[in-house]
Amino acid sequence: MAVELSYVLFTPYTIRKSRTGGIISRLISRTGLDLVAARMFAPSKELAERYAAGVVTDSDVSHRAAQEMIQKYVLANFTPKAGGTKPRVLMFVFKGEDAVAKIKECVGHILNERTAGETIRDTYGDYINDASGHVSYFEPGVLAPQDAASAERDLKIWAQHSDSEGGLLDKVIDFPQGSNVEKTLVLIKPDNFRFPNARPGGVIDLFSRTGLYIIAAKVHHMSCAQAEEFYGPVLAVLQDKLRGRAAGVAKKALEPLFEIAFTPETEKALGDILGPLNGRENWEDIVEFMSGRRPSTCPADLRNEPGTAKILALIYQGVDAVRKIREVLGPTDPAKAPHGTIRREFGETIMVNAAHASDAPENAQREMGIVQINENNFRTLVDGWFAKK
Repeated sequence: MAVELSYVLFTPYTIRKSRTGGIISRLISRTGLDLVAARMFAPSKELAERYAAGVVTDSDVSHRAAQEMIQKYVLANFTPKAGGTKPRVLMFVFKGEDAVAKIKECVGHILNERTAGETIRDTYGDYINDASGHVSYFEPGVLAPQDAASAERDLKIWAQHSDSEGGLLDKVIDFPQGSNVEKTLVLIKPDNFRFPNARPGGVIDLFSRTGLYIIAAKVHHMSCAQAEEFYGPVLAVLQDKLRGRAAGVAKKALEPLFEIAFTPETEKALGDILGPLNGRENWEDIVEFMSGRRPSTCPADLRNEPGTAKILALIYQGVDAVRKIREVLGPTDPAKAPHGTIRREFGETIMVNAAHASDAPENAQREMGIVQINENNFRTLVDGWFAKK
């Protein structure tokens, strides 16, 4: 089986109903594919029409009725509304052996929709006929390509529009005048991507309780330099915080060894020496966890190269976004996090704790700059992949 790129488009309705997390859980855990790119779009009429034009294919006449309904759906729901309101569409790109067929099977066929929940459309799509047999309601939930040729065609189309109509959609949603509207950064951490599983979607699903809007998404591999900058403010905090613990550990080990009792002054001196060293080691652990490379051992020529650890960066927007996200996230230590929070549900340790969220609007801006949320690595991936074919 050939390694392929495929995609899933989350419809505006699916995004509005906060069904994104549940669908991502199924896509990753059931296909075993590698999530390699993500991008938000506010499609223009031209993009919607170009994409819709390829939905009906001559090669798949058995599914012609469904294709025609999807084509009409795209034209009606992806294009800007009267007054200039633009729907949000979210695209996830997956890579792996036989990716197109695996995605297609996981998504399911809308005309064969059941209530058993076997496919994504079984659960999240709707195809309802009235008494006369006419379709009275149609919602596909997500869209995916029928074959490898359509996957290539569609990805190229979206890539061509991804600079002008994709990225950070911070001007798309209208809020009441005077509202305290904020943007905040969430990082779905590398511990969620150690193997294909439902955790990334589960984390996103819990964040949906905030009622906030996802306005940007990016699969990112932090370089060692980026991780150092991102967690730079944490270094001094750790070095100071660990003075007391380091002194206590040293006292307990050394007093019996030398058969002496340390004075408070001696204990403090030990803490002043060992605390910064211990703090630096803990900080390097964090940088290595987030980037896959340790600062003290990372070769100079790799410091600015994408790391080996994967994260999913999401930008949420809404009233009091920072506070709402952090309340659902929970405190740093999973053992101290309240029930129902993300870190209680998915965290393991203070470092391996499922997700990061900015603690203030100004820090969100700083952190968004470090992870280069506006970088269009979606187009870089698509253009590079098909240029090799």
